[in-house]
Amino acid sequence: MRLARLIGPELATFVRECPDQLPELIDEIHPEDIADIVSEFDEEHAIELLTHLPADYAAQVFARLDEEVQGVLASKMELRSAVRIAGEMDADDAADFFSILPPKLGEPLLEELEKVSPQAAEEITELRRWPERSAGGLMTTDYISVGPRLTIGEAVEEVRKDARDAETVETIYVVDSNHRLLGYLTLRSLLLSDTTDPVTDVMHSNVISVPPDLDQEDVAKVLAKYDLHTLPVVAPTQEMLGVITSDDILDVVVEEQGEDVQKMGAIAPIQEGYFDAGIGEYLKKRAPWLVVLFVGGFFTTTAMKQFDHMLAAVAQLAFYVPLLVSAGGNSGSQSSTLVIRGLAVGDIQSRDWWRVLQREFIQGVVLGAMLGALGVLRVAIAGDGMSFAFLIAFTILCIVVMGCVVGGMLPLLLSRLGLDPATSSNPFIATLVDVLGIVIYLRAAQWLLAGALATGHAGS
Repeated sequence: MRLARLIGPELATFVRECPDQLPELIDEIHPEDIADIVSEFDEEHAIELLTHLPADYAAQVFARLDEEVQGVLASKMELRSAVRIAGEMDADDAADFFSILPPKLGEPLLEELEKVSPQAAEEITELRRWPERSAGGLMTTDYISVGPRLTIGEAVEEVRKDARDAETVETIYVVDSNHRLLGYLTLRSLLLSDTTDPVTDVMHSNVISVPPDLDQEDVAKVLAKYDLHTLPVVAPTQEMLGVITSDDILDVVVEEQGEDVQKMGAIAPIQEGYFDAGIGEYLKKRAPWLVVLFVGGFFTTTAMKQFDHMLAAVAQLAFYVPLLVSAGGNSGSQSSTLVIRGLAVGDIQSRDWWRVLQREFIQGVVLGAMLGALGVLRVAIAGDGMSFAFLIAFTILCIVVMGCVVGGMLPLLLSRLGLDPATSSNPFIATLVDVLGIVIYLRAAQWLLAGALATGHAGS
């Protein structure tokens, strides 16, 4: 973005005065940097720049723009210019682009593209039939495939012929006449094998693939687990539909992590950047969850209201409430964060609930005992007596154990129900543990401080 502000004005002037020299100027500039410049321009100058860029370079720049910017520019530029860019985009990027366009704009554009490049229009139509957040929605059809009857030398010639239009050349897939996936070749194996070797002797037949309806988060897990650069998408008939590249998965990981972080903060997912989204958008995403959490806080006050006679009789009880509820909320938040991450990376499955319960219970006991000892020290400093010290220690132990168990089990429960575990966000767990912690504390006080409570009532 800094580069955009530095050279953006000069580039705009260059486009107006000598556009023919633009390809030479941007030869050493990455398309991502030009995309930053386009985002900073007003619509008129952005369209003018894209129009004068070489078609393949303009397509790379356009694909890197935010969806909202893409839609605005497409609605303002001439149909011919939009078709020129769309026809040069990678198939998966073009499909994403068409998915954001309203029908009155997308349909004429696709019809015009079909006249210019029927193959590109067909690929876009094929990709758009899959859900956006599925393997089919992520894949591209711009990959290289060869037949099983070729020699390595013939396969190299096929790669050279198709490499220009392919999104990646690191992996070459071997398919039969019905386009069923048989295996794959690496670029390394192609270069190191004898040119007379049959492809079937060199190819790897243990192909890791995914179905087209698999969720994008699960696709990312498969790609990371097997350390792949590309991942083929295969139909139940073993027909190869496309490939997913690691750069697309990186975008998915960033998106999923952003959503999880927002959910854990009790915010509905916001796709735009912090300064890109309007104040109204933030209020709409934050307010409902704050209302839910605020109403949840009613239960805490209701629980305390049930024991108001105890709080009035023994004033010290209220003094320790913040200390106790914070211990429970913090331990619950830690456990939920660890379990949610374990679920996200595949270390934990919903069937592991008993093992998680055991581990969280043991950790809760140890951590609760440690914090309980510190609580006793705090009571001793305050001079509130041994009865209060025992009450605080016992309550902290119970609350921390409960916080760890609730924080660990709630994400597993949501995962078992098919919901996003990140929904069990820290504020929800903290609210639940607060209510239960208050009840435990005051019930224990009612039992352990019965004499003091009786004295308090007699005095009143």
